[in-house]
Amino acid sequence: MKSATPKVLHDICGRSLVGHVVTAARELDPGHLVVVVGHGREQVTGHLAALDAGVRTAVQHERRGTGDAVRTGLAELTADGTELSGTVLVTCGDTPLLTAATLRTLADAHAADGNAVTVLTAEVPDATGYGRIVRAEDGSVSRIVEHKDATAAQRAVREINSGVFAFDARLLADALGRLRTDNSQGEEYLTDVLGILRADGHRVGAARAADHREIAGINNRVQLAEARRMLNDRLLEEAMLGGATVIDPASTWVDATVTFEPDAVVHPGTQLLGRTHIAAHAEVGPSCRLRDTTVAEGAVVVSSVADGARIGPRASVGPFAYLRPGTVLGAASKAGTFVEMKQAEIGEGTKVPHLSYVGDATIGEYTNIGAASVFVNYDGETKHHTTIGSYCKTGSDNMFVAPVTVGDGSYTAAGSVITKDVPPGSLAVARGQQRNIEGWVARKRPGSAAARAAESARPRGAGEDRDG
Repeated sequence: MKSATPKVLHDICGRSLVGHVVTAARELDPGHLVVVVGHGREQVTGHLAALDAGVRTAVQHERRGTGDAVRTGLAELTADGTELSGTVLVTCGDTPLLTAATLRTLADAHAADGNAVTVLTAEVPDATGYGRIVRAEDGSVSRIVEHKDATAAQRAVREINSGVFAFDARLLADALGRLRTDNSQGEEYLTDVLGILRADGHRVGAARAADHREIAGINNRVQLAEARRMLNDRLLEEAMLGGATVIDPASTWVDATVTFEPDAVVHPGTQLLGRTHIAAHAEVGPSCRLRDTTVAEGAVVVSSVADGARIGPRASVGPFAYLRPGTVLGAASKAGTFVEMKQAEIGEGTKVPHLSYVGDATIGEYTNIGAASVFVNYDGETKHHTTIGSYCKTGSDNMFVAPVTVGDGSYTAAGSVITKDVPPGSLAVARGQQRNIEGWVARKRPGSAAARAAESARPRGAGEDRDG
């Protein structure tokens, strides 16, 4: 990946590569779930602990091959004397498109056929470079042949090994103890277990994945982008089949944890990230970026950014609004053009229409905040809270210097700096009285464009003596 980040921690659609695999495996409700880690293990282990507290990790200190990796994982599970039985599924940490449904199909086929090992296979358009599946007459797997070792006839086979297996736990443990390293890499290959078990007289079977793209591994940024596109398409397809409208899937990006209700509408150029939820009849976009945000029924969000916000029913946001964490918009409220909000609770029907900052504030119901207003919440050391009541009308270009409270039904005059509490039903005026100094431009800026314009605007004859 040419990155300081371990490969399996690279993100697609809101989860790490290994996070997608762990999530799929967890859906099978396994008795044990262990991830074998090596490179960057401190980062990977910490990430896994935050992702799923039930995941155990096992450290492969030396890269001695896939067989050794599986042995390391089993050793972690049996270190306390536990004797494993049943089915062991082995997956790869860089296959984010692998689904729980496919893993379940593999496990079910393994049990139904009574196999010692079952390999997940796929039929691909181009099998170049992959290990080919060679089947016996009864449909079982006789061997896996690497591309470089395959005959011309074997290279014509398009069924390939995915690297995902189901094993009988007891037979696997025994076979791992008989792996050898007499190969070009000097490593223990997990695929050699298939030959060992077949030689012991056990059946080796295969289960074919319905979609070969599920088994795609990630080894560089190009493949990462391709997988992201495929997974995003899958997520949007699920959303649309569930009743949501996505106007342009090609320009819409969603995380795996985003949810929709039927009749939600997503317009082009939109990113929906984290735990975002779009309710019925809500419209988001175009050109929105929402993370961990709830958009309630009938709300409209246009060309805006929201992070950790709750947007109420029939509320209106944007264009060009920024809702930061802790913002709660009540029903039918509005955060309009170039409005920024943070830790702000806005009541039903209240509007903040234009060019304003509302931070650390509570605003009641059916209040209107004038354009270019600022809630001055920070004194240089501490954040303070502002409370505006219900049915208030605040003037344009107001400054509310927190902590301050404006009572229900109050008005504030345009251009005011409100530093004191305003009683309910009052008009607050906090500005210097206007004073006009006539002739100032002519005296202080003689000959300027402003002076010429002012002279031209004077009534004819004003300030002059005229002949009869």
